[in-house]
Amino acid sequence: MPALMARRVCSGAVVIAVLAAVPAAGQDTRAGSIAAAQAAKAQRLEPYVPGKAERIAADLKRQFFETPNGFYPWFDSVYSGGGFTLGGGYRHYYGDRTALDARGLYSVKQYTLVELASDAIGISEGRLDLHVVGGWRDATEVSFYGVGGDTAADAKSNFRMKQAFAGGAFHGRGPGALVFDVAMTYEDFALESGKGASPSIEETYTAETAPGLGDNPAFVHGTWSGGLDTRPSAGYARRGGLYALAYDTYFDAAGTYTFDRLQAEVVQHVPILRETWVVSLHGVARTTLGDEQTVPYFLLPALGSGSTLRAYPSWRFRDRHSLLLSGEWRWVPNRMFMDMAIFYDAGKVTPRREDLNFDGLKQNFGVGVRFHGPLATPLRIDVARGSEGVNVVFSGAAPF
Repeated sequence: MPALMARRVCSGAVVIAVLAAVPAAGQDTRAGSIAAAQAAKAQRLEPYVPGKAERIAADLKRQFFETPNGFYPWFDSVYSGGGFTLGGGYRHYYGDRTALDARGLYSVKQYTLVELASDAIGISEGRLDLHVVGGWRDATEVSFYGVGGDTAADAKSNFRMKQAFAGGAFHGRGPGALVFDVAMTYEDFALESGKGASPSIEETYTAETAPGLGDNPAFVHGTWSGGLDTRPSAGYARRGGLYALAYDTYFDAAGTYTFDRLQAEVVQHVPILRETWVVSLHGVARTTLGDEQTVPYFLLPALGSGSTLRAYPSWRFRDRHSLLLSGEWRWVPNRMFMDMAIFYDAGKVTPRREDLNFDGLKQNFGVGVRFHGPLATPLRIDVARGSEGVNVVFSGAAPF
């Protein structure tokens, strides 16, 4: 019996050992197969080739949102009220961060802008941008409804504004969020009879109702501004803000139309739920300094356009002082290229600075969609409704 029991124990041990070895052998076999497959795959590795759709998207991003060398499309406005605009340019880098740029725009209303510019970006350890530009602008039918906030919509007239300009500017970034700008430009204006269906300005207004009518002044225009800017970019942002003051002086050599203007501007973007929603607020006030200074009718502070009172046509209201308040509730369904928004605008123009208050504001509301890149908004479509009806805005820039 002991011998029989010993044989059974040995047999059981052999069976257990065999059963234990089978899974181990299977695991070794599977591991070997996986290693062999990986080695074979490594021998067949090829560089990743993006598909056609991905290549098109990359090309569009490079051409629309970046700063390419060579030909590129240019999204901008010749002058407010010019209508749908097409443009392009050619950029040539002649230094690491320095480029020569020739560009032009043309609108459906025959507005024209041509510029030759040179830019040096991010010099002085990335704290300074330099910009030199010369060009010519022709706005064929700029609207004028009279001076004041109570002008009638049917009082519309047109004038043609030709402007030759040349100058330079620099944009600086100080410690933290501090920014400052200095610009000096020579601007030569030629005012002519307007085109379009509306009567030309000289048929309806005089020098008393349109200050400077009949003259063609030229200015040395200086701008000094500074403030705090925490936005990723002025062209497109979902967070951060701008708090800035700007001082403009227009020096007329003849002395007739020399005037100064002060502007205060606030922008604040408040992201909600990891930037799925954004509350964006904007306020800007412009005031002409000195009641004795005569401001030509075409340079008066104005409201009514795709970036001010959006339900009203461009240049709808003009006067010596202006106030604008805007708010948007933005939804970001696609972080890469599209936002949607509900917005509200309110503002007024006044002949006296002390009337820049919240009484009698013109108001509008609307909805919009914006197609954007990380730093720019090449297409914005807004539909706004105000007291004078509905207006559709097509713009190549962010509202603020």
